[in-house]
Amino acid sequence: MAKNKKPLLVLFSVVLLDLIGFGLAVPILPYYVKNFVSEGGVELGLLLSIYAAMQFLMAPFWGRLSDSWGRKKTLLLTMPGNIIGLLILANANSLWMLFLGRAISGIFAANISVATAFVSDLTSEENRSQGMGLIGAAFGIRFILGPAFGGILGEQWGLDAPFWAAAGLVAINLFYAWQVLEEPEKHHHERSSLKAALTIPQVKKVMLSNFFYILALVQLETLFPLFMKDHFAFSVKQVGYLMASMALFMAFIQGGLIRRLTKSFGEKKLILMGCILLSLGFVTLSIPNTWLKLLIPLGLATLGRGISQPCFFSFTSFLADKHNRGVVMGGFQSAASLARVFGPSLGGLLYDWNFHSPFYASSLIFLIVLGLASSFIIKKH
Repeated sequence: MAKNKKPLLVLFSVVLLDLIGFGLAVPILPYYVKNFVSEGGVELGLLLSIYAAMQFLMAPFWGRLSDSWGRKKTLLLTMPGNIIGLLILANANSLWMLFLGRAISGIFAANISVATAFVSDLTSEENRSQGMGLIGAAFGIRFILGPAFGGILGEQWGLDAPFWAAAGLVAINLFYAWQVLEEPEKHHHERSSLKAALTIPQVKKVMLSNFFYILALVQLETLFPLFMKDHFAFSVKQVGYLMASMALFMAFIQGGLIRRLTKSFGEKKLILMGCILLSLGFVTLSIPNTWLKLLIPLGLATLGRGISQPCFFSFTSFLADKHNRGVVMGGFQSAASLARVFGPSLGGLLYDWNFHSPFYASSLIFLIVLGLASSFIIKKH
């Protein structure tokens, strides 16, 4: 890890708040949309998709800018944009303002590629997976904090309250980042490009793998509350507690255990083992007839994600030098964002057809990722 852990904690909070900004809108948007249209199903789907679509388009741009202009400068530029998007959502009095706020938030939340490149710059190759584990932990924590934050504040203080609160937290984080972060040493002054980065051996393969990996994960993220409600009669609070337990387990793995595991097994083996565990967890998810038995496949899937996701981040960072790491991580994030554009709709269609099918499909997709990852060659610089 970096000698001074403060910068890593700042970057963790940047990513976490970006992700919470997405998650807190999930329980709020259906009610917001109903203020402007009678049905709202199509509009709600588009609002959820436009955020991921903007991330898909903008992540390589921010990554490329950070390569040529600087990590800290780019990060500090994007954070006020995220605040603006949240404030527009807080003050939205028409449907077009909702779309504008979501689009702006998606554009500037694409700075996750900059944060991951920053983490790569601050950590040694031996400790890269532990640093990336913090990023992975942020993904796990937002799984519960985002919707919970949005639901509780929205119910207590109004639909706009979560957006005001999130904007305030990002503003505090902006000041903290300005004070604590230091620009990493520049190793190159030429402008990088995604087209050039795609010529790097294995970059296309790892981006394709990440697309399929996130496409499979999204099925559980999207459908889990509905699945628990339909088949185990769980309340919103009960689902929240179960998701919190999963997130804490994953945070424990990615926040501390991952360093020991990577030293013992290496990134590639952990990616392969993670895909196997995820495939087993998903294929057995619909078998249990009680929620206690369900903890076994959920535990397998959570463990699989916990050990594989930070290693995916680390492996991708190993493919690039410092001068093009931002754009490579941007392409990596774009692949994930593209999966989040199509994944929820695909999962919903499959679930309506047969509730087993999205989990079976995800299990198969993880085997595809396993096949792609088996040919990864880790070459550290």
